[in-house]
Amino acid sequence: MALLARALATGHTAQAYLLTGAPNVGKTHLALELAAAVNCTGDAPPCGQCWSCQHIARGTHPDVTTVEPDGARIKIDQIRSLQRDLSLSPYRARRRACIITDFHLATTEAANALLKTLEEPPAHALLLLTAVDAGLLLPTIVSRCQALALRAVPGAQIAHALATRWGVPEEHAALLARLSAGRVGWAIRAAQDPAILADREQHLEMLLALLHQGRAAKIAAAEDLGKRDDLPDIIRLWQAWWRDVLLVRSGCEELVANVDYLDALRQWAARGSPHSAAVALRDAETALTRLEQNVNPRLAVEVMLLGWGIAMAA
Repeated sequence: MALLARALATGHTAQAYLLTGAPNVGKTHLALELAAAVNCTGDAPPCGQCWSCQHIARGTHPDVTTVEPDGARIKIDQIRSLQRDLSLSPYRARRRACIITDFHLATTEAANALLKTLEEPPAHALLLLTAVDAGLLLPTIVSRCQALALRAVPGAQIAHALATRWGVPEEHAALLARLSAGRVGWAIRAAQDPAILADREQHLEMLLALLHQGRAAKIAAAEDLGKRDDLPDIIRLWQAWWRDVLLVRSGCEELVANVDYLDALRQWAARGSPHSAAVALRDAETALTRLEQNVNPRLAVEVMLLGWGIAMAA
């Protein structure tokens, strides 16, 4: 990050950046901040007050485009549209910026098409790619980007930022920081959209219900969950739950993320064998890997849920 700060201070930013890190750690937020900093007309970029910064924050800047997966993949038509946009001179900005989120989900055709732009980018272009891991991208794409790996942010820093920059009450900011498990992007979105916390509660209650139900109910739930676009996010939440169960069982309650479910975590930590939570955690990771490999979602969830039933009965 110090390297990025120096580049912004001297005006020598790269034409392409690759931001990697776990889901919701803040990659897209940093990409927007970088696009704002490059085009800011204020005294301390990104100032957040000038016309450019405000329109980038609202998603209405004519020279800043965000490309997200269309369904499960980023497709070649999306890259071709991006290339047409980048060929145009900026309307009001210094640099025409394009943010491509989750580029590890790009099709081979889309990745190869973008490679041509990375090899000879327009002078006014700023490309900002995000991905969970650079190893999931073509090496030729990675080599043409300035790579920045994002790590989990300490909870105290997240709470301070929520309170001072986004005006979140201190007590609520502290709770969001704890629930975020270091994912600043998630914390910001949760502060701005109450539905995120409501969905989280619904999904945790679903998990607790499923853990008490038999095979037939788990198979039926897998059928429904397999149709959901947010399935990976749900599994990651459940994965965090099992991590917390493991932490409670190990006597490390102060590290628990889902602190508002501490009583339930204690109950489940007392169940099963000493290794049950670790097995459940591994099963969740396996399910996520299978989804990335385009395994049938229903089947991936079914195996995970049935595995949890076996693990907790051991």
